[in-house]
Amino acid sequence: MPWLAGPPVARIFGEYDALRRDYFADEFSGEAKPHGVVKSVFVQANVAPGREVDEVAWVQSVADVSGFPHAIVGYADLAAPDVAAVLDRELAYSNLRGIRQQLHWHENPLYRFAARPDLMRDAAWRGGLKELEKRNLAFDLQVFASQMADAAQLAHDFPATTFVLMHAGMLEDRNAAGWALWRAGMRQLAACPNVVVKLSGLGTFTHECSVALWRPVVEETVATFGPTRCMFGSNFPIEKLWTSYDRVVAVMRECLAGLSAAEQHAVFCDTATRVYRLS
Repeated sequence: MPWLAGPPVARIFGEYDALRRDYFADEFSGEAKPHGVVKSVFVQANVAPGREVDEVAWVQSVADVSGFPHAIVGYADLAAPDVAAVLDRELAYSNLRGIRQQLHWHENPLYRFAARPDLMRDAAWRGGLKELEKRNLAFDLQVFASQMADAAQLAHDFPATTFVLMHAGMLEDRNAAGWALWRAGMRQLAACPNVVVKLSGLGTFTHECSVALWRPVVEETVATFGPTRCMFGSNFPIEKLWTSYDRVVAVMRECLAGLSAAEQHAVFCDTATRVYRLS
């Protein structure tokens, strides 16, 4: 999707001038297809306020011509009074499968996106989530470990909604306390059968793609949720800031090498196919 013009601002993933250009479907498919990628999911890119339906419409138009992507995760402000109407307008486009509204909040302002850490407790916001449930749309859940208890309660309260935990829970603190908090939160979320996990964005805080850094997160996530509730995600083009698609796939394959062929197929294909209805 074309990136919006404007001055660079601080981002969770650091300096991003290299990405301030168009990244179209043909470039993505050129990088992905050599690795056997036959279907993909587009996740919203935070377009200008009020343009969320336009974003879905544009991505659908690209898919209609190029064949990529095969599913769209759009944006909607679930607390907005007109959220039902926005969702219905987005559902006019056949590839819409879910919504992401980024909820991650952190004490470090550079890591913070949401205006408050507990938006998922807000009654109006939950009313918007109910509108997703009515329309059989998944919710891409992006939170830090400190928010996982609230996220698990949310998943418990909305058992008919599928929640896709982004970036394996966004482990940003790798000291002993950070690992313990993340591990406890992941177990709470795994206890909710309607939560699945996207193994993506694992270089966000280290700006590195390596087996040494990624494997502990990948192996523990898969062990906690099981392969049938985990899916691979490239996080492209963001990961392009510090690595290549080739490298992401090679590292992920090595991280998953201990799984059976069927379990690896679940992570690389089956879970995403089921959750985002790609078949």
